[in-house]
Amino acid sequence: MSSSTQDLLPHLDLTDTFGALFMGVTLAAVLFGVTNVQAFVYFQTHRSTGMTLYKLVVVLLWIFDALHLALITHCLYHYLVNNYTNISALTEIIWSFRLQIVIEVFIVYGVHILYAHRIWVLVVSKGRSRAIFAPVGIIVILGSGVCIALIWAIYQCHVFTDLITIEWSTYMPLGVIAFDDFVIASSLCYLIATSRTGFPSTDSFLTKLMAYTINTGCLTSVTSMLTMITCAVMPRNFIFLAIEFLIAKLYVNSYLALLNARYYLQPDTDTINPAGYHIHRGAHHPELHVNVSQDETSSPNVFKRHDEEALCPTRPVQAVMSQRPIAVMVEVSSFSSV
Repeated sequence: MSSSTQDLLPHLDLTDTFGALFMGVTLAAVLFGVTNVQAFVYFQTHRSTGMTLYKLVVVLLWIFDALHLALITHCLYHYLVNNYTNISALTEIIWSFRLQIVIEVFIVYGVHILYAHRIWVLVVSKGRSRAIFAPVGIIVILGSGVCIALIWAIYQCHVFTDLITIEWSTYMPLGVIAFDDFVIASSLCYLIATSRTGFPSTDSFLTKLMAYTINTGCLTSVTSMLTMITCAVMPRNFIFLAIEFLIAKLYVNSYLALLNARYYLQPDTDTINPAGYHIHRGAHHPELHVNVSQDETSSPNVFKRHDEEALCPTRPVQAVMSQRPIAVMVEVSSFSSV
């Protein structure tokens, strides 16, 4: 180690630069653990079905999320381990830093496309006016141009000081995705709110799902806005980059949470009220007998997916009685798959 390097090291404070990146990578690893749990829950609750589009989506999101974590970990290892005494190397942008931004763009834009697809399915299946989907489709398509501009700008930078000259590449994409989150969450909440059936148990579930959608949409939007604010207030440190590391993880978890919403929001009660209905179990063909009214059988089911036909709970069969008597006949075998 040269004497000039020894003179520089005591005066070098990495707390709000690479120290912030270290904290960001640590929190990103924690969120990746949450992604693993959510993916495991989804495959467990859908283990009786074959390979569907949504299972493929979950696998791809997990792969991109793992790749993103590997890239930011490599980036941090390069600066804090391989070049911990090389002051000049700390100012250069390594290839893994650029590539992790590309992966982040793919994740965020891909999740927006998936949300738009869910809205399209709900609109078409319920026979709603397709004008409801128009705002979502337009902003998602326009977002592709912003993604391309961001990738082009980041590959023009060679040192971290260059990021200050292209601050628009931080503000514009984050502002666009925050606005996209607002439009998507609003559209989903509108479709859910207008799908009420009049039955207390179903309407209660719809209300919980609507709150769930708002919370997950707000979380990603707030994180994007916080990144913009920290970049504007503190452009010469890496605190905004540390927060940006979390955005991809939050988007993956928000979409997986939507897929697992029926599992998370189903009632926890495992008791069955024998006064409301009777369960008849035969030796070879067990059935659950209940008399169902015409209104209940004709009510729409906003949660039925176009490539899935039945619900497969992983918890014990639960029954929640509404305030007025309802007659239904459902076979236990119909709960074999989602």
